[in-house]
Amino acid sequence: MSTNGGHDMSGEAYDIDTKAIHAGQAPDPVYGAVAPPIYQTSTFAFASPEQGARRFAGQEDGYIYTRIGNPTNRMLEDCVTALEGGYAGMATASGMAAISTTLLGLLRAGDHLICTDTVYGPTRLLAENDLGPLGIESSFVDTADLAAVEAAVRPETRVLLVETPANPTLKVTDLAGCAEIADRHGLDLVVDNTFASPILQRPLETGARVVVHSTTKFLNGHSDVVGGLIVAGDEDVYIRIRGKLTAFGATMDPHQAWLVLRGVKTLALRVRAAQANAQSLAALLEGHPAVERVFYPGLGSHAQHELAGRQMDGPGAMIAFELQGGYEAGVEMMKRVNLLTLAVSLGGVESLIEHPASMTHAGVSPDERAKAGITEGLVRLAVGCESLGDLERELLTALGSD
Repeated sequence: MSTNGGHDMSGEAYDIDTKAIHAGQAPDPVYGAVAPPIYQTSTFAFASPEQGARRFAGQEDGYIYTRIGNPTNRMLEDCVTALEGGYAGMATASGMAAISTTLLGLLRAGDHLICTDTVYGPTRLLAENDLGPLGIESSFVDTADLAAVEAAVRPETRVLLVETPANPTLKVTDLAGCAEIADRHGLDLVVDNTFASPILQRPLETGARVVVHSTTKFLNGHSDVVGGLIVAGDEDVYIRIRGKLTAFGATMDPHQAWLVLRGVKTLALRVRAAQANAQSLAALLEGHPAVERVFYPGLGSHAQHELAGRQMDGPGAMIAFELQGGYEAGVEMMKRVNLLTLAVSLGGVESLIEHPASMTHAGVSPDERAKAGITEGLVRLAVGCESLGDLERELLTALGSD
């Protein structure tokens, strides 16, 4: 659903690399500016009282107030919607705003949520600490095991939330298999596609109903914006979620949207460059004596290597690896990094490294971390676009190899 007057690239005639640069955008009709304008305004004037009435009644497309909609935001929404192959997008103030708005739009008191057990830590805490008191129960299962997903379904289950590849263990969930289960039980399949980006994976094509992103990560790609995006696969689910976004006021700021839109133009280049680095670094890590195990979908040793090859257009730029020596080894490695930035995000042009047990997943109980495969010595490496030789030397130094 493109309503912004931009290039219509919803069909198959254009490659995804081209869509990333042009979809949802066209030269400014007033001045001919090639770069999209930033409509940094809170409100929009009506040409007449009748036009204002029509817009408030939903009888005429147009803008009223930026919390409800903004042309810059719409360009970003239309662009990512074209990349994902969806119906319409919703830009949000953060990735967590995208997750929380989606879940609160699809769930009610008495409903049940099934969620990937290794999901992003704050997403799990949202389900446990905030949805629970609202009367929404959650079950956390290994969604890479379709039998476990099937067994978790109850009569009151309404949403299956999958993160694949998962954070931080890089487990890969069979999206087509989950879509079949969701369809059979009448569930809404929601997929967090942040780790892969639409360059490598498009869940709506395999039966998901909603895709969510932290645009902070790969879509923006420069570690300077916090944002999120929801892509609905059909009009019905769009209406259900859009109403909540407007009511909660979790709308993205137009300047944020403009920055993310600029980042998306280089998305394909950045993802593939970082992925090439990651493939080489994963192989290096797998042969290192200080490393007990490497989790990377591009390695033949990965449990879902074959599935990833079928489901994704590449294994991505995220690596997890388990150190010999457990928690202390993980902390010590963090002390030795230099070029690898010690930070908890991902998807930027710079490489970031973190220790989940003491950082991103510290709020999850040790027992729950262990059940989800987040061991005490697990390290997450978000590979960037630096020189491969520099990254290899840095990694060997951080592992204590020289």
